[in-house]
Amino acid sequence: MDAVNEKVRDATATALGSRSESRSSERTLFNMSETELEDRSRGKDLEKEGADATMLQTLNVVTKDHVAPDPLARAKMLMWMAINTLATVFIVFCNKAIFSDPSFGQCQAAFASFHFFVTAATLYVLSRPTFAMFTPKWIPVANMMPLAVAMAMNIVGMNLSLQISTITFYQITRVLLTPTVAVINFFFYNKSIPRLATYSLIPMCLGVALISYYDVKPPPPPGAPIKETGALGVIVAFGSVFVSGIYTVWVGTYQRKYEVNGFQLLFNQAPIGGCVLLYVVPWTDKFPALDQAPVSVWWMIFFSGILASLINVSQFFIIGGAGAVESTVVGHLKTCLIVLIGAFTGGRVITDKAALGIMLALLSIFA
Repeated sequence: MDAVNEKVRDATATALGSRSESRSSERTLFNMSETELEDRSRGKDLEKEGADATMLQTLNVVTKDHVAPDPLARAKMLMWMAINTLATVFIVFCNKAIFSDPSFGQCQAAFASFHFFVTAATLYVLSRPTFAMFTPKWIPVANMMPLAVAMAMNIVGMNLSLQISTITFYQITRVLLTPTVAVINFFFYNKSIPRLATYSLIPMCLGVALISYYDVKPPPPPGAPIKETGALGVIVAFGSVFVSGIYTVWVGTYQRKYEVNGFQLLFNQAPIGGCVLLYVVPWTDKFPALDQAPVSVWWMIFFSGILASLINVSQFFIIGGAGAVESTVVGHLKTCLIVLIGAFTGGRVITDKAALGIMLALLSIFA
């Protein structure tokens, strides 16, 4: 019994001693001077910095020693550049064939809406954890509405210009997007234009003016005079470029304002633009009888949607993995291919002055 009591007394004494030490330490902490408290805090900060430095050094060692560079990175980038170039060239000629068919010549809004929804579905898949190519960032619909309407007008204008113009003229006028954006930034955003850039725009505008006047013309019957270029095609083409310039400037403004990249912004605006065009379709489009539409046209529409998805996906890899020089070269290459293929496969006669305009416009984009 005495042994038990002795153990109880020892345990009680130990507990009281630890509690006394705890209180003593608390009193010591509360009774510390400001200098002592600062020294204590500085010591903890140094310990934390040392731990962070050790962790960072460990991560660096793991990154350098265990993560090997992809030996096929350059080959993959060239593959995506080739896919983007071919898809862009094919979609222009594919859409031209669709719009040239009488059955779908008046379905501009519906066709653009179809592309918007295909783009939105593609971006949704790419944002899923399986691919995780980008993280969606939501922007209020009311704030996105002006940009979505501008996007819809841009695409419909481009499709209409492609329908009523030759492929060569359509693509050459698109190079005016650069000076259009420069002028909009200069007058509305007070952004100056470098002098050398201004000089390079002069032959570009002169070349577009020449091909606008001496446009590609159909081969005339024997003895018949060559018809002049249709004024409607020129007006629509230049109007489309102006709308594209406004849309391009707004895209940059929205990216800076909401701190999003191009795909996050497109993920927000594509479904809104598609829905906006659905409200326009009943008043602007004239659908053919589904049983009378050629099967080949339906296949081309399906193929056009696939090409649009390939363009979006490949553009993501090009922007992320290639530099500014590579991206610019890809854009110039697409322009040259579309112009040259359109000039030699359109079954039309190109005048010497129109050819001079094409050369000036193409050479100016490399200046």
